[in-house]
Amino acid sequence: LLHCRAKPVADGKIIYPLGVKEITDKISNDEVVKRLKLVVKTYMDMDQDSEEEKQQYLALALHLASEFFLRNPNKDVRLLVACCLADIFRIYAPEAPYTSHDKLKEIFLFITRQLKGLEDTKSPQFNRYFYLLENLAWVKSYNICFELEDCNEIFIQLFKTLFSVINNSHNQKVQMHMLDLMSSIIMEGDGVTQELLDTILINLIPAHKNLNKQAYDLAKTLLKRTVQTIETCIASFFNQVLVMGKSSVSDLSEHVFDLIQELFAIDPMLLVSVMPQLEFKLKSNDGEERLAVVKLLAKLFGAKDSELATQNRPLWQCFLGRFNDIHVPVRLECVKFASHCLMNHPDLAKDLTEYLKVRSHDPEEAIRHDVIVTIINAGKKDLNLVNDQLLGFVRERMLDKRWRVRKEAMMGLAQLYKKYCLHHEAGKESAQKISWIKDKLLHIYYQNSIDDKLLVEKIFAQFMVPHSLETEEKMKCLYYLYACLDTNAVKALNEMWKCQNMLRGLVRELLDLHKLPTVGNSSILFLVSQSLLPENLPDPGKAQDFMKKFNQVLGEDEKLRLQLEQLISPTCSCKQAEQCVREITRKLTYPKQPTNPFLEMVKFLLERIAPVHIDSEAISALVKLLNKSVEGTADDDDEGVTPDAAIRAGLELLKVLSFTHPTAFHSAETYESLLQCLKMEDDKVAEAAIQIFRNTGQKIESELPQIRSTLIPILHQKAKRGTPHQAKQAVHCIHAIFHNKEVQLAQIFEPLSRSLNADVPEQLITPLVSLGHISMLAPDQFASPMKSIVANFIVKDLLMNDRSVGSKNGRLWTADDEVSPEVLAKVQAIKLLVRWLLGMKNNQSKSANSTLRLLSAMLVSEGDLTEQKKICKSDMSRLRLAAGSAILKLAQEPCYHDIITPEQFQLCGLVINDECYQVRQIFAQKLHVALVKLLLPLEYMAVFALCAKDPVKERRAHARQCLLKNISVRREYIKQNPMAHEKLLSLLPEYVVPYMIHLLAHDPDFTKPQEFEQLRDIKECLWFMLEVLMTKNENNSHSFLRKMVENIKQTKDAQAPDDPKANEKLYIVCDVALFVITNKSTSCHLDSPKDPVLPTKFFTPPDKVISTTPLHFYLCPLQQQAKQTGVLGAVNKPLTVQTVRRQYTKTTVSDTASNTSANSQPISPATTKNRYGPVMYRPCGVQYECVFTSFIFIFLHLPQEEAASPAQGSGRKRGAPASDGTENSLATNPVPGSQPPLNKPRRGRPPKNAAATANAEKEVTATTGVGAGRGRKRAAPSQDTTSTASAEPISGKIPKQQKDIDSKRAGQQSKCSPFSLFITEIDCGGSLFFPKAAKVTQRDGIVHSHPRHRLSVYGSEGETERELESSPESFLSLTQLVEDQGETICLVNGGVPTHRKR
Repeated sequence: LLHCRAKPVADGKIIYPLGVKEITDKISNDEVVKRLKLVVKTYMDMDQDSEEEKQQYLALALHLASEFFLRNPNKDVRLLVACCLADIFRIYAPEAPYTSHDKLKEIFLFITRQLKGLEDTKSPQFNRYFYLLENLAWVKSYNICFELEDCNEIFIQLFKTLFSVINNSHNQKVQMHMLDLMSSIIMEGDGVTQELLDTILINLIPAHKNLNKQAYDLAKTLLKRTVQTIETCIASFFNQVLVMGKSSVSDLSEHVFDLIQELFAIDPMLLVSVMPQLEFKLKSNDGEERLAVVKLLAKLFGAKDSELATQNRPLWQCFLGRFNDIHVPVRLECVKFASHCLMNHPDLAKDLTEYLKVRSHDPEEAIRHDVIVTIINAGKKDLNLVNDQLLGFVRERMLDKRWRVRKEAMMGLAQLYKKYCLHHEAGKESAQKISWIKDKLLHIYYQNSIDDKLLVEKIFAQFMVPHSLETEEKMKCLYYLYACLDTNAVKALNEMWKCQNMLRGLVRELLDLHKLPTVGNSSILFLVSQSLLPENLPDPGKAQDFMKKFNQVLGEDEKLRLQLEQLISPTCSCKQAEQCVREITRKLTYPKQPTNPFLEMVKFLLERIAPVHIDSEAISALVKLLNKSVEGTADDDDEGVTPDAAIRAGLELLKVLSFTHPTAFHSAETYESLLQCLKMEDDKVAEAAIQIFRNTGQKIESELPQIRSTLIPILHQKAKRGTPHQAKQAVHCIHAIFHNKEVQLAQIFEPLSRSLNADVPEQLITPLVSLGHISMLAPDQFASPMKSIVANFIVKDLLMNDRSVGSKNGRLWTADDEVSPEVLAKVQAIKLLVRWLLGMKNNQSKSANSTLRLLSAMLVSEGDLTEQKKICKSDMSRLRLAAGSAILKLAQEPCYHDIITPEQFQLCGLVINDECYQVRQIFAQKLHVALVKLLLPLEYMAVFALCAKDPVKERRAHARQCLLKNISVRREYIKQNPMAHEKLLSLLPEYVVPYMIHLLAHDPDFTKPQEFEQLRDIKECLWFMLEVLMTKNENNSHSFLRKMVENIKQTKDAQAPDDPKANEKLYIVCDVALFVITNKSTSCHLDSPKDPVLPTKFFTPPDKVISTTPLHFYLCPLQQQAKQTGVLGAVNKPLTVQTVRRQYTKTTVSDTASNTSANSQPISPATTKNRYGPVMYRPCGVQYECVFTSFIFIFLHLPQEEAASPAQGSGRKRGAPASDGTENSLATNPVPGSQPPLNKPRRGRPPKNAAATANAEKEVTATTGVGAGRGRKRAAPSQDTTSTASAEPISGKIPKQQKDIDSKRAGQQSKCSPFSLFITEIDCGGSLFFPKAAKVTQRDGIVHSHPRHRLSVYGSEGETERELESSPESFLSLTQLVEDQGETICLVNGGVPTHRKR
């Protein structure tokens, strides 16, 4: 260090350099400057070794530090003095000529002030300022200040000065000298004070950083140079602020997170000791503070070259934990960070994946949305940055409940598909990685939301097959896309084109209506414009108003109508369509508005109806691609498909387009190519080609005679010797496109009818198909010849004879290619019968009756019509399916539906419970399709109730979905069609209930009406249907259902009106249905809005005797049950009834009867005191209104939660089949003798045997831990009839102590109680009830209540409730019922009735 030297001058005289006169305040400033310049030059030339000169000019050095110079107003004087002083410190180093600390401080502050002159690089004196800086930096003159007590003031002033003067005009040397000067102070001092540190760090704050970028760079370089020294000071600062919370230590405390970010960017070593403090702040209780730390760390971890995650794993793991933070903004910030992290640090993707998975299911919509944005952005930068699991999260979010999230997911995946699959920006490997996107996007078209459908259409037109491409490129894209789609995606795409075509038809209908006079068609116009069209647009409510306005605009603007007509014209090309859309949009744009929702809605409509992909040119391009595939010159392999697959898919595509754009096919070139396809060996290809001719060839005969002459012989050949499908299409094609169809069909019919030979069944199948379709299409010409063929050959020779013996493989179903030709011929023979009858559409010759009897016999005989035991099980399954399907087909024709007897209907319905899984599956699908198209009568929907007994969960779930769809379709049809209100009996879904009740009453399994197991099956079937019907109480439909069931109890079974047992079973099913309805609904007691009408085909008119007496309750008491049943245990705590249900009174016959007799009289209200009238069973001669024992039957297992899913266990579980198809093997069939056979073998259900029951029990126990049951757990049936059933609580969880108490109690009761069960709380008007979870036992005709349980008694008026507390001695006898002012009080406590009113 420099040391101050105190040597006095010998004589005190100041010696100036040669030529320099004395410098005093007596001379002018100019003269002072002139003389100082010479002094400066003298000092500049001196070095440290000039001892003589140093001694000579010592007095001058002291003189230059006088007040005259240090406080001189002239800046040139001050600059020259500063330069002299700097040289003096250099020359006299390591000692200084100044003795006073105050003088030294004054000198250095003076020099520091002069350094401000560095700011102006254009100043004439800049070089002297630079010399001053250079001299100070080189000598490290400021280090002498370390000896001063207040040196920090000098350093702070120096640092502030240097940071303030630095600018972009300074060269590298200036910056280097500044750095040398400052770094020497930092590195050679004892430490950096907080104030000095602040002068450095303040330049890193964003606000200062933006003001002076050079100061930021200078501070940044300074920190890098001094990292080892300054790191401890920085750590101390952050420790005080972050950990101790001392924000007053610095003015920069509020900028700590900004500073940490900048310091980390400068050098992570600066924060080695700070990072653990951030981990502490991440766990702060203050959400905003956690958010600030997360934002900071997100930038640190996500920085491009950051290695913080690998260097500080604990902090990284702690940060990842914030993905699950309770504070929503924190989770949101974490998700946003993930995008940068994935792009900058692919190696961390594995750590992020699990956390993003959780956040993709976050309850906050914004977070789920940002998860998608994060993944998609990374994927768009480089597909390798996102793994399959991350893309899977986006795929899941396409089904999100929020539209914004679904839209982002779909659009993001569409962009990835276009980039990597369409444009192949990353090669085939990347394209293969996301090849699933196209399928999943199209699958969304199955969703019910119109917004989803519209977005799929938009994605298809913009990303999957961009309409902006040239026609050839566009069709190539479509051709290979169609070939690569999975089956469901193909169906979705076909449905999309179908919907767009349907919408074009609606617009065409709207335009046609505008051409007609307004009078007479206003209602239809209203229906189309304000009902049908808005349903196909987003937000139907607003769309209705906009379409009303659009309809008005169309009526006023003829030019607009013409352009719209051109747009939907079959001959409109893609280019013309785009032009029309632009013109229509331009017209509707005026007047211009910032937002025009009306225009947006019209754009949606135009986008859906505009043919932007398909026109005649496009079809020609597709056909050329098909020809190339046929010739083997296409790029099929390069596109990832085989030539055969490309040809088949191409023809399927053309077939679909032939439905929606038939006019575009009409060209000789297209038909020539299709003729070549007809000659190919691939059966599917030929079949599709025929169908295209059928759909598009109406003008072939008149305009393309050469095509006609070539086509006819091919069609004849296919009809005679092609595959069954080809034969069908060939016959229909001839019927559709030729004028002389009768002649053509006769040329096929006659040789085929003569060549029928049952001994060669292989050659029978195609002729039978052709003959059946010919007779259906031309009944007038061929009905009579067919009658003799049917009678003499089809029935007698083919169906009634078994020529071959089937293989005894034991399977219930085999693949199509393994079915014997004889059985295939018989199946086609059954179809021929149906087609023949459907063609005639009358029953004048009673042929339909004979056919129905034949089909019924086929079902009764289980498919073996001759009962010679020659047919194998799998072939019998095929024939049963064919017979059931045939009845379904005939029922779609009104004239045949009327003659189908209830017995035949029941036989047909039981096919849905067939022992063969495939029969059940196919039959249910056929039933659903016919019902959803409103082709089958409503009664056939009742068949789905039998699916509750299906042992396979998937089949029950499918049946439930079918029910939901059918009910939805019928309700929507009624809502949209005003005329439908006149046909409610055949459309209203609630009217299925009478058919269901009648069907269940005649269920062959329902043989013992009082047996618990059978009643439970009935209840399950009823619940399966009623749960779906009663989801909503529209128009008070619950009371309508209740009244309908009550009305049935006023009638008799029309199928056997004089059979008491049949009627009893009908009434018992009604009782069960009533209990199900009342348990499900709290509003069923209200008055019904309409009088239900019962079908006279199934129910007689109300009987006069029955209608004038109260309804009976037909279920017998539980004491008559010999079999012990599984039960539910009680929760051992007092429960009280929360609400009192309002009692309703039984309505009179005049209010409820549907097919009402003229002789029926209304019931007197005085004769009915409760809901169903007196009970038939009255022990001890006491008349009372308690239906207590009946509740035990029904509500023991009745699901109480609305959320119960019927798919989880409807009906008895009978051994669900294994995935390998072992269900349909004889190994699962009943062991002979395990169950007494019925008089007639019954078709339809898997047999009920011990083995099946045991398997079911094992399956259910494995999944639930207890017995089977839909919507709630059910105890497994006890194998030992003498043991007491185990109790199980209603609630899913009970305390362990409670379980112990219940188990002890159950053990005590098992010795004396034959059963123990729950009784559900049901309002039964003046009757005794137990509350929910009240546990009772019955012994010796006495119902015993258990300790700490309360019993509830409802008054006859339904308005009061009495709560009766029981004690261990309390018991309730069924014979000790006392009437007390119309209220039933039923408790004996020490012989004294006790009660209290609430």
